[in-house]
Amino acid sequence: MANHKATKKDVRQAARRRERNRYNGKTTRNAIKNLKALNDIAEIEKGLPGVESLIDRLAKRGVIHKNKAANLKSKLALRTNAVKASA
Repeated sequence: MANHKATKKDVRQAARRRERNRYNGKTTRNAIKNLKALNDIAEIEKGLPGVESLIDRLAKRGVIHKNKAANLKSKLALRTNAVKASA
């Protein structure tokens, strides 16, 4: 365990950041899963900007890499276009 005052504070801060990152990551993963489950074009187009915003926010905060964010958004766009084409 940390012995210096500043190190103890750093441990507390890291724990808070870790919890926040876990929460935001899980929330985004659930939003992606829910968006993929939709089959109605109107609902998908309504929900896509919000999910992309969540993904961008994770990348901006360093929770996920910017290329992973781009790949996730690309896959969602491909899925959206596939649903449009099949309808």
